[in-house]
Amino acid sequence: MDALPRELALRIALASRILPGIDIPKLLGILHERVGSPLTDEKLKSITVTNLKTGLGSLDGEEDGEDIGIGLANIKLAVRYLWGDEDQDEDLPEIMPYQDGDLPESIRVAIGSNSGALINGHFGSCIRFLVYQLSATDYRLVDIRSTIEADSAEDRNLFRAQLIKDCHVLFVQSIGGPAAAKVIRADIYPIKVPDVTEAVAQLQEFQAVFAAPPPWFAKALGRSAEDSVRFSHDAAAEQSAVG
Repeated sequence: MDALPRELALRIALASRILPGIDIPKLLGILHERVGSPLTDEKLKSITVTNLKTGLGSLDGEEDGEDIGIGLANIKLAVRYLWGDEDQDEDLPEIMPYQDGDLPESIRVAIGSNSGALINGHFGSCIRFLVYQLSATDYRLVDIRSTIEADSAEDRNLFRAQLIKDCHVLFVQSIGGPAAAKVIRADIYPIKVPDVTEAVAQLQEFQAVFAAPPPWFAKALGRSAEDSVRFSHDAAAEQSAVG
């Protein structure tokens, strides 16, 4: 990777992240085999879904690539990344207009994602963060932030934490202890969601926390600890009256 231009190296690193079991050296070997050396922008843009799929299959002796255990959607996405189209995920949600104050009593939530509007990324390797503004009754996608520059950072986890430093909560499939510590130091509360989950479904489930916010959540909302306790008691009384 050292001999490659930085932009090409980043594209290859990005593609390898969404190909389970295929690290950068393996992917480099496949690319050299498929399009020859040295790797260039033109050669990477000549990669097709079929020849990448066949190259991946050859690692397990499955030349047709049918039994390699990597979904076709991931292979298609990897090809787009190799082409340099990291922002062209066909299923990406639409960013909505937002100004401060549009959603009163709201927090900002980051979601580690590799495709579409899914929580399906690990903190240290997800290719983007979906950033939502979330209130008790509404949510709005306000930004999509690529993590491609993190690969060239001296401290990749710190870079990622700084990338979402305006957020209060982070949803990811997994996050290691040292990385979690950096996220927490940035005043972001990390939450692991091991199963692939629709971002909107997770946000809607999380909205229940607004009714009785724990202290860290109340702080994010700008409430005092006393307000949090009073709000919790009021919510409980209201629920009891309804029952």
